[in-house]
Formats: sequence, C-alpha cells, structure tokens
Amino acid sequence: MKIVSIQKIPTQNLTQKHKTPLTHECCVLKHLHLSLPQLDVTFVTPILCYLTSMASHLTLLHAPPPLSLQTKTFHSKYITIKPLKPTTTFSSSCSLFPCSLKTSHRGSCSSFIACSSSNGRSPNDSVDDGVVKSADQLLEEKRRAELSAKIASGEFTVKQESGLPSILKKSLSNLGVSNEILEFLFGLYPKIPEAKGSISAIRSEAFFIPLYELYITYGGIFRLNFGPKSFLIVSDPAIAKHILKDNSKAYSKGILAEILDFVMGKGLIPADGEIWRVRRRTIVPALHLKFVAAMIGLFGQATDRLCQKLDTAASDGEDVEMESLFSRLTLDVIGKAVFNYDFDSLSNDTGIIEAVYTVLREAEDRSISPIPVWDLPIWKDISPRQRKVTAALKLVNDTLNNLIAICKRMVDEEELQFHEEYMNEQDPSILHFLLASGDDVTSKQLRDDLMTMLIAGHETSAAVLTWTFYLLSKEPSVMSKLQEEVDSVLGDRFPTIEDMKKLKYTTRVINESLRLYPQPPVLIRRSIEDDVLGEYPIKRGEDIFISVWNLHRSPTLWNDADKFEPERWPLDGPNPNETNQGFKYLPFGGGPRKCIGDMFASYEVVVALAMLVRRFNFQMAVGAPPVVMTTGATIHTTQGLNMTVTRRIKPPIVPSLQMSTLEVDPSVSISDKTEEIGQKDQVYQAQKS
Repeated sequence: MKIVSIQKIPTQNLTQKHKTPLTHECCVLKHLHLSLPQLDVTFVTPILCYLTSMASHLTLLHAPPPLSLQTKTFHSKYITIKPLKPTTTFSSSCSLFPCSLKTSHRGSCSSFIACSSSNGRSPNDSVDDGVVKSADQLLEEKRRAELSAKIASGEFTVKQESGLPSILKKSLSNLGVSNEILEFLFGLYPKIPEAKGSISAIRSEAFFIPLYELYITYGGIFRLNFGPKSFLIVSDPAIAKHILKDNSKAYSKGILAEILDFVMGKGLIPADGEIWRVRRRTIVPALHLKFVAAMIGLFGQATDRLCQKLDTAASDGEDVEMESLFSRLTLDVIGKAVFNYDFDSLSNDTGIIEAVYTVLREAEDRSISPIPVWDLPIWKDISPRQRKVTAALKLVNDTLNNLIAICKRMVDEEELQFHEEYMNEQDPSILHFLLASGDDVTSKQLRDDLMTMLIAGHETSAAVLTWTFYLLSKEPSVMSKLQEEVDSVLGDRFPTIEDMKKLKYTTRVINESLRLYPQPPVLIRRSIEDDVLGEYPIKRGEDIFISVWNLHRSPTLWNDADKFEPERWPLDGPNPNETNQGFKYLPFGGGPRKCIGDMFASYEVVVALAMLVRRFNFQMAVGAPPVVMTTGATIHTTQGLNMTVTRRIKPPIVPSLQMSTLEVDPSVSISDKTEEIGQKDQVYQAQKS
C-alpha cells in the first residue's frame, strides 16, 4: 500500500510543486488504493478534525510505514472533550482499514498524519509472527476496541454552534482540494435522520398528522422519502427562523410555485426573486389603514347576510353545514375586496362560483399528490377531470380579464388624485388601487396577482372560522366568556375599526384557534444555495416542509399543547406573532415573505366570529358524523361541520354610521359585468356537459 501523509510546512518554504492543486491523479483515496465504500468513518473523521486545525497550506507527501495518525488538538464542530494521556493510542475497529490515533507534542510546523497497514498497533509494538499474544496484550486490544467504538458512537463528542462544514469545505476548496474528495469527505459529516414509513401510511390521513408522530420520534429535522420525492421536515423554531428570516434569500417557494403555476402563475405567493420583490412593493400599499377600515364595513355586511341565512335555519329547526357556509362567506368578502365583484355565493349557485371551486379543489389536490400526472400532455386531453378544470380556469380567467377592463375604464374616467391612502369609495378594491397607482404591469401579471389573492384570502379565513367554531362547541365556558365580551363591546351595532382593539378576548380565541389549527399546516420552501440547518449541511435543491402544525403542538414548546386555552395569551400582552414567540408560533408565516394580508384576515374573522356568536348559539348536531381532518392547502373536514344553530335573545344589530358612509354602490360596476359573465356561464355549462 502506498503511504500518504498530510504535512503542515512553513509558507515561505512552499514550492510551486507544493502549491499544485489536488487532482484526481494525486487523490488521497487513489494513493491508498481503496474504493470509497471501504473507508471507515472513524478514520476520515479524525482527518477532517485535523485539517481544521491546520493553518493555511497543505501538501501530500509520501511517507514510510508504519501507520499512525498523529495530530495536535482538534478544533472542529465535533471536539473530543475527555482528556487522553499523551501515550494513549486508540484505533479504528474497521477491519478493512484499521488506524490508530496518537497525541503528539511536536512543533507547529511538523505535525502530520500518516497512514499505513499496522493492524491498530502503535509504532512501539513488537510482536513476532506466530507468537501467541499475552493476556495483557489481548486486554489492551479489547480496551482499544471499546474506546474506538465509543469515539465512533459520539460519546466523546460535544456539538458546538458554528458553520464548520461549509467553512472547512470552502477553505479546502480554496487550497485546491478536488471536488471528488470534498464531496466524499463531507458526506461523512452528521447526516439528517431519515424517517422510515410507507407512502400509504402517510396518505391514509391528513399528512401533517403522521408528520407529528415522526417528529416525536426523529426530532426537529428529518428526511422523509415520499414516493419519488424527498423532503426535509423541519419542526424546530430556530431552524424555521433561519429559513424564513435569517437566510431567507437562500430559499424559494420551490414545489409550491410549480404546483400552483397553472392557476396563480407569477402571483405574489408563488413568485420568487425580482418578480416577488416588485409585486410585493406594489401590492402592500393597497392594504393601507383606510382600506382596512372600509373592509370592516364589508365584513359586517357579508356576515349579516350569513346571519339571515342562519336565522331561517333556526326557525325551521334545521341543522346547518357550517364549513361550506364559511367558504361562501369568505368568497363573497374577497370578491368585493380584491376586484369589487359580488359573487353572492351565499344566495346563488352560478357557473362562475362552481368554476372557482373547481379550480380551488384542483390546486389543493395537486399540492398533496406525489406524482404530477397533470403534466402529461395526453392526460390533459383524455381526463374528464382535467377537461373540467381547463374549462373552469378559462371562465375564471375570462371573468378576471373582464373585471380588469371595466376597472381600467373607471380609473380613466375618475377625477380623484392618487395619493398614499387613495381609495375610491364607490370601488375601494385592491384592483382599483393598483390601476389608479399607475402600476405598469401586464394584464397577465395583474390577473396572476388577483387570482393569488382570491385563493389565499378565501380558503384560509374559511378554515380559521370552521375550526374556531368546532373548538368553541367543545368548550362552552369559552363560548360564554366570548359572548359576554361581544355583548359588552358591540351592543346593538355593527363592528367598527375601533372595536378591533376592544375585542381582546375574541382576538385571543382566534389566536388560540390558529395555534391548534394553523392555516396552512406546513410552509414549503426549496434551498437555492448550500446551507447549514442546525448541525446538518444541506445542498442546493432540497425541498423543505416547515411543519407549523408540529411547532404549534410541540409538548416541549407549549404547556398543555393540545388544550384549547385562549387564556394562555394575556389580554394585556402583545398580540402573539412569530417575533415575540420566537418562531414557535407562525400563524401567518414569518420573515420577508410573511403574509401581507394578516391584518385583513384577522379583522375579517374577528368581525364574523363576533357577529355570529352575538346572535346565535352553536352546538354539534346530534348524530352528525365525526369531525375528521383532511389535507388541502388548508385544513378541511372530511364530511363538513354539521351544527345546530339556535337564536340568542338579543336585540337586532343595526348598521353603524361608519358602515353607512363606506357602503359600496354596486350600480357602478356590477351591472356592467352581469350580462357578459352570464354569457360566459352558459359557455362553461356547455363545456361541462
């Protein structure tokens, strides 16, 4: 076997030969005449530790036997902390390539690593061939083997916070070490735990549920192979903060952007890079305080329509399926808020409404499918489902394009001067704001933005209301306390923007509902650079699920983690968010890509919750199917939320003065849309059939 040593020599003595980059021709592995799988981890780890303590220049030299591994103190992410005597020698237990490690007090310019075949003996060992070893020798070898096993197991190792793998790898690369050597050696650093389990087990229920069980088993970060895909599952607040905030530029939306491209295109949520930065700077100003105040009135109007529907059900003694009603409520709200279109879905079932839900269901199904069959060209033509999706998407796109054209005409005709808190009271929509601001963007980009806001703003709020009412039905004492506050604050009127600060317990109920049922339950990212997560180096291209569900229900992060307890959030304390909760609480994500509509969504559900519990009592319907979660873009039920609704004895709510002044005049834009959209509905119905 050829012998190799890695020696540190003074810089001034370096020759051009010494500075020659390491190539595959002078590869350590080639000199050792060993294939990669034969190398023992316990041999390579000391080499990595030693290289860390070297100053700046390395060279490969031939050296004679015997094999010894002489080194100074290791300075590494993995540091031996139990002291060993200078004369102590220990060896690898690997029979393919045994080696010994001995401490040395040589000069700073002469420390070296040398490798040869010695069967783990120290250089002073002298055993003749054929001589039977003494009992002391056998005991010494046993002691060495046990010590080697402890070293390999990590018993003598302490982890320190540093970016050693990436720093060391970069330093060695700068010194000319070939990529082949680096990729192999650093592949031996601590590896992310890999969860064991079948796809069928993961897909048998809402996928974030088994992820929780795996989190309890494997910890805050582990790898999960899901069909042909591999994901890193993160349930550690420090790692989540690193990905979402500290090093957010190193991560993109990844598979989320790929899945949602057919419907959202380059909208704000799936977009990355410069497109995302430009669109965010454009859209965020539209959500100014005056707009949000106007939306409080809109939330009240829409919820009042739902109250009328529930009042009829209470009179008839009929149970109601609340999940679908919440979905219709939030669709009506987002339609008016984003592009001033009244879906009126609480009263009607039109083609456009069915088309919107067809597209939404397809987006959710794609988000959890392990195999993208929809990308197969022939599948789009032969699949009845895909043909229906295509027709629905065309109707939605045509409707949005028509709304954009109408709004452009309105903006051209109005005489209002655009300013920071610009709002047309006849049409306070985000679309109107964007067009009035002179947003220089294509109709395609604008359509993508509107569709993104439609989907994101609709599904999440509906899910929050669904699970909040489910939790309240299980805790009558919380419901009583909630109703007491609402009665005291609202009296007999609609909520206003000023009431949002007064409805403190109502807000805490929503905070706690979002902790137990986060929407969405996971955040998706993809690494676009090499990085280090905790102690683990990761490569570019890793798909990552940050499990908000696991973070929000972790027994190590929360007391009584599974208990619905709004009182865990003090009424006189700050509103809980990712910053003041150390990224263990992520109701709206975190970092630069945090949801821009968090205030809008929070006020929407607070208004709806307050108005509904003020007028009605809610209980789970007798004989209703059990409430079971299922996976989508948000958390849904499998069979709905069936409840019995009864009236509370309270005076009727009357519109407030603020609500009246901000009421939207539908005659300006809705009448222009009805005829054309009705024609498109007929085309859509024909395509379906």
